[in-house]
Amino acid sequence: MIIPGQIISLATFPGVIVHEMAHQLFCRLSRVAVFDVCYFRFANPCGYVVHEEPKKVHQHILISVGPFIINTLLGALISLSAAIPVLKFSSGDALDYFLIWLGISIAMHAFPSRGDANNIWNLIKSNKTNWLTKILCFPIVIFIYLGALGSVVWLDLIYGSFIALLIPNLLLKILA
Repeated sequence: MIIPGQIISLATFPGVIVHEMAHQLFCRLSRVAVFDVCYFRFANPCGYVVHEEPKKVHQHILISVGPFIINTLLGALISLSAAIPVLKFSSGDALDYFLIWLGISIAMHAFPSRGDANNIWNLIKSNKTNWLTKILCFPIVIFIYLGALGSVVWLDLIYGSFIALLIPNLLLKILA
């Protein structure tokens, strides 16, 4: 089933907003100037952060993978308290299901974009990086491209559901 990306982004807009906020956060933490931010719009791309060119390799990497870290953690934390009554006791209420939707929608936007992969790839190809950095960054680029390609077969939704539902379920089984 093919659903346009803009419809999916509209249905999961909190994830888009958190994704862009994570880019902006890691720009700030890396002391990279931010020129423009759009947290959500009904266009392609649905959100963006325009920032200066990072001066150091680790800044490029952190800014690019920041959403993976933030969206994953936030999606899991938001849905954790709601997943317990739903998964363990089958007694969730409307708020529990809202929090699970929120957690899934945030976690499913964890994957960096192809633009982020392109930024790291261009860094790898440049003379600014040594061979060790190139070797360490190459798998990150492959991972990001595979995540972007996987969204065609709903990998982002599967990942979001895994983070928001399966991780709390595994925690419940471990703690029980």
